[in-house]
Amino acid sequence: MRTRLVVALLLAVWALGSVVAQSAVVQIVNHPQYGMILTGENGMTLYLFTRDEPGVSNCTGGCLAAWPPLLVEGDIVVPAGLPGVFATIDRPEGGRQLTYNGWPLYFWVQDRQPGDTTGQGVNDVWFVVNLNPTVRVAVHPEHGNILVGPNGMTLYRFARDEPGVSNCTGGCLAAWPPLLVGFTPLADEGVTGIGTITRDDGRLQVTHNGWPLYFWVQDQQPGDATGHGVNDVWFVVSP
Repeated sequence: MRTRLVVALLLAVWALGSVVAQSAVVQIVNHPQYGMILTGENGMTLYLFTRDEPGVSNCTGGCLAAWPPLLVEGDIVVPAGLPGVFATIDRPEGGRQLTYNGWPLYFWVQDRQPGDTTGQGVNDVWFVVNLNPTVRVAVHPEHGNILVGPNGMTLYRFARDEPGVSNCTGGCLAAWPPLLVGFTPLADEGVTGIGTITRDDGRLQVTHNGWPLYFWVQDQQPGDATGHGVNDVWFVVSP
């Protein structure tokens, strides 16, 4: 009788431990290039897929072999005060996937160790989950207060665009990569007019007062603004 009781207690402890071990633990890491990003308990970077929809995962089949979802079987453990909403969705093949602000979260199989972010920008649809404001204000010695991206790089507007419309396409985008997001963009306190447009390929580009925002490939580090005045149609953006 005593043996059965001990076995039952051991099984109960094992079961409790397995639930705790399988809880979804999310951490915040200060990445040197991308700022504050989300990682799993193991420190591996988490990503979102811009072809998903809030509350819906469109990564299925072979996609999941490359981008394993963060699955939840227990509690959701997140740092206190972390902005945003964590929840779960039921995957079609079974299991509950963790979401952040409605966007399903994934790992990337080619990341080898904590701190790797080799999945950033893959096929222009996979991105780290950045907690920094999407659009920030920086003080430039020549241009004064200007808008910069979450990585601190200068943002530009294209005079040939129209409010709500990007006319930078094809080869233009190779030189002037758009500021893309897979979620509602955040902005520094005091910065207003931040929104998005949907590009022809379905990606969301951040806008300021309706004007699409871009980076310039020849800027090498935060503080560079070498794109200002290029062809008299590209300009830094004042908040």
